[in-house]
Amino acid sequence: MHFSQIIGQEHSKEYLLKLIHENRVPHAFLLAGPEGNGKLALAIAFAQYMACHNPAANDVCGVCPACVKYQKLEHPDLHFVYPVVTSSSIKKPVSRDYFPQWKAYLTESAYVSVQTWMQHLGSENKQPMIYAHESEAILKMLSMKPYESEYQVMIIYLPERMNIACSNKLLKLVEEPPQKTVFILVTENADQILATILSRCQIINVPKIATEVLTATLQKQFGIAEGEAQSISRISNGNYTRALDMINSNQDNAFYLDQFITLMRLAYKRDIHPLKKWSDEMHAIGRERQKNFLQYTLRLLRENFIMNLNTENLNYLTVDEQNFSVKFSRFINERNIMQLFEEIEKAQRHIEQNVYGKMVFFDLSLQVILLLKS
Repeated sequence: MHFSQIIGQEHSKEYLLKLIHENRVPHAFLLAGPEGNGKLALAIAFAQYMACHNPAANDVCGVCPACVKYQKLEHPDLHFVYPVVTSSSIKKPVSRDYFPQWKAYLTESAYVSVQTWMQHLGSENKQPMIYAHESEAILKMLSMKPYESEYQVMIIYLPERMNIACSNKLLKLVEEPPQKTVFILVTENADQILATILSRCQIINVPKIATEVLTATLQKQFGIAEGEAQSISRISNGNYTRALDMINSNQDNAFYLDQFITLMRLAYKRDIHPLKKWSDEMHAIGRERQKNFLQYTLRLLRENFIMNLNTENLNYLTVDEQNFSVKFSRFINERNIMQLFEEIEKAQRHIEQNVYGKMVFFDLSLQVILLLKS
């Protein structure tokens, strides 16, 4: 991964390169920021730069043996840990069990998300985790000295999904790291990581991709008209992964909008039996899509609330979303917006905790009935 291949993030690139040039590479640091902003790509580019035999001032050479191996994700001193799922054949999975799939997935794009990773595995209905026994695999991977480079690098993608037992063992490794080892944690929810681990990492906040940078990138990569590229960039809110999803397919967003409209119309009419049927249907779509729908709902509620302010440049709605929101937005106001947010966020937590989906969505629909009348 070349630094030049990463979209925007010039400040983060400069800072990471400065750490290397000034010989101040910490033994553990954390790249924190929203989904789709290139954090994992930065981590890989940083590791490759440290291994490169002939680096330039601001990027790798791309042709030395180390760079060739990094581009294939086959360098012996590069290690990955990432969320995985159980299966009928793998009861106690660790990251290495899925490395061929992970390698193929990252080869397509280093701009990743849990949803697309699960889609790649064909496991959309499962909750990926970093399980307790992963710690033994980490110890085994790091028990040897660096093989070809000065440092070996352990990149941990989404440590917030790490089992608590594994987190405690990782803490000991971060406290007393193996010699010539660098840990790079890549997170979207730093507040869900053990505070003791955070205190031992240098935290580098990576912002979302700037709208103008993402717009220019979409135009260049896909030949999209400027207006359409601007619209996609604004709605995706600096998330390149989401921008790609919008370009490749609008099917999921159309589904989420349809479910949002159904929920709000039935809740306004206080139509309990159809709402129960709606809850059953939402239960059947799988937990990752359930979480995505709830996140979509938060966004649409926010946009409807802002629409009441009559400030067009603050709204991020597609044409279909706007057509519905023109009449619906008056029902979202200062008397109910915060409580609606709280109920959606509570539903998100329950889905994360594997609470029965039918109960979560039916309870949510009952709360929406009460709040829409506020």
